[in-house]
Amino acid sequence: QIPVGTEIEGMNILGLVLFALVLGVALKKLGPEGEDLIRFFNSFNEATMVLVTWIMWYVPIGIMFLVGSKIVEMEDIVLLVTSLGKYIFASILGHVIHGGIILPLIYFAATRQNPYQHPGALCFISPCSVSSSATLPSMIKCIEENNRVDKRIS
Repeated sequence: QIPVGTEIEGMNILGLVLFALVLGVALKKLGPEGEDLIRFFNSFNEATMVLVTWIMWYVPIGIMFLVGSKIVEMEDIVLLVTSLGKYIFASILGHVIHGGIILPLIYFAATRQNPYQHPGALCFISPCSVSSSATLPSMIKCIEENNRVDKRIS
């Protein structure tokens, strides 16, 4: 008999993270001998960021065609436009409340500074609240350029 719960499907993320940490420490411990592999991983990271940026630019075009094909298939366009208008209004209102009120309050509570006087404050807070890894390139660029954070930290 096989006990229940002994085998879990999916990736072992904890093991992957632990391996990456141990490999990073080992490469740094090697000193000059490990620098080549560290430079390789940094270059690989930069190439991945470029690919993600390209994907972020071209995905909306594909989504536009997917949505366009569904709109063409619909019979009652007026119902679609009114429902879509209500959704867009609610979405924009939610973003305005979240980005214009909630996030500045969080920034003020954390730093005791006026978030509207610091140009990069909302640029820093907004992408950090998104859980998608697709926002990483824009967040890193925003943090480095607007907030003048060192590249090693970002």
